[in-house]
Amino acid sequence: MGHCLSCFKNQANAEITSTLRKKDEMTEIVTTCQVPAVMVSDYPQEEPLLHNNENSIVYKNSAVLQNANTLTTIGEPCPGGEVLNSQKIQLTEKQQKPFYQKLPSIPRTMSSLGSSEPRISELKINQLFDQYKDSLEDSILAEGIENLCNDLQLSPDDFKVLILAWKLSASQMCRFTRLEFVQGLKNMKTDSIKGIQHKLNEITNELSRESENFKDLYRFTFKFGLDVSSGQRILPTDIAVLLWRLVFTNNEPHVLERWLGYLENNAQIRGIPKDTWYMFLNFCEFVGDDLSTYDDTEAWPSLFDDFVEYENDQMNQNITKNDIKIQD
Repeated sequence: MGHCLSCFKNQANAEITSTLRKKDEMTEIVTTCQVPAVMVSDYPQEEPLLHNNENSIVYKNSAVLQNANTLTTIGEPCPGGEVLNSQKIQLTEKQQKPFYQKLPSIPRTMSSLGSSEPRISELKINQLFDQYKDSLEDSILAEGIENLCNDLQLSPDDFKVLILAWKLSASQMCRFTRLEFVQGLKNMKTDSIKGIQHKLNEITNELSRESENFKDLYRFTFKFGLDVSSGQRILPTDIAVLLWRLVFTNNEPHVLERWLGYLENNAQIRGIPKDTWYMFLNFCEFVGDDLSTYDDTEAWPSLFDDFVEYENDQMNQNITKNDIKIQD
């Protein structure tokens, strides 16, 4: 008629036993499917449905990786007939794919497709050369250079014309050979009159007396002034004076005019050797405006010694005349 305590105990034990049996069945299913878990950092963190051991975890509404070769998703039967509500995809090692496809490397030739640097046409340079070349010789001579300067809107004795000759590596004045012209414009990366104008402006603005480029231009100027056809090795004084004024157009040293005046007033100075030309640049850098720092014991060319002595004499004469005027 009533229920004894043992009946309640038997019923409770039966329910516990049934629950444990179901849990063991689920554990067996998971173990049969062999779904060892791995960490998937790209998936959202979710609460696991059950834990069998540290190698077996099933997540709700998410994919589970068995290992590097197996992917199991919820919703399909496992091998052996057990249903885990999951789908299993086998991937061989050769079929393994990363989560993203590796982008192909860009060839070096393609990396320059976006470059804004203009393409230089050797054909255009040759056509430009042909406009100015001499009718009898494959070179641009005095008349052609004058026409070229007119198109460049420059005077033939302009500093930029000297820069152009420097960039063309011209071997002598009043002559540009085809090889010099073509190779020079290719190095300047231009093939037109407008391009030459732009490059000459750019180079002129970059030059300063202390720069290595200017020093290279300065050394070139001496060789450019020589008459190589006659084997000349010393610059005539009048040519040297013109070239000194030209090369120092934008960077004139304080001592330049006094130096050139000294040369022009001494007819016995007929030429300037290379060492004197080269050392004059150093001379301008080391002597003061009044030549007070000049040391005649240094290995200067003798022409500099004569010039400094002449300048000091002139200065002493001026001081003496001024003293006489004051005493009077």
